[in-house]
Amino acid sequence: MKGIEAPVDGRRVPRSADRGSAAVEFAMVLPLLLLLVFGIIDFGRMLNAKITLNEAAREGARSAALQSESAGIARAATLTADIGTTTPTITDCSSDAADQAEATIQFNFKFVTPIGFMAGFLGGGGSTVPLQSKSVMPCLH
Repeated sequence: MKGIEAPVDGRRVPRSADRGSAAVEFAMVLPLLLLLVFGIIDFGRMLNAKITLNEAAREGARSAALQSESAGIARAATLTADIGTTTPTITDCSSDAADQAEATIQFNFKFVTPIGFMAGFLGGGGSTVPLQSKSVMPCLH
């Protein structure tokens, strides 16, 4: 059944006249689809990094409250080793005036997709986003 024709405005037109419309529609939708996929990928990675920072800050403060500042830094560094280089700042319970141990961890998240460059609200070139997490634990004197 080669050359089947479809009626258009009362006259018959060959189907081959509609051949390029699917490619044009796909070309119009593709940028939005890629933006959505790249956003999902980087948002998932950023959420994972933030959860890891929260866990590391909590464990770092706990280790500092129970042991020492160096133990808190070591514990935080161990937990964040898989996401990259972090900057932990930990205050332990070594002084008598301290009633709580604090751990603050900072990390510069880097995008792996072009979404960072497309988002104008990020500033600084748009390739990194600073993430920070803070945790406080009571000292056990």
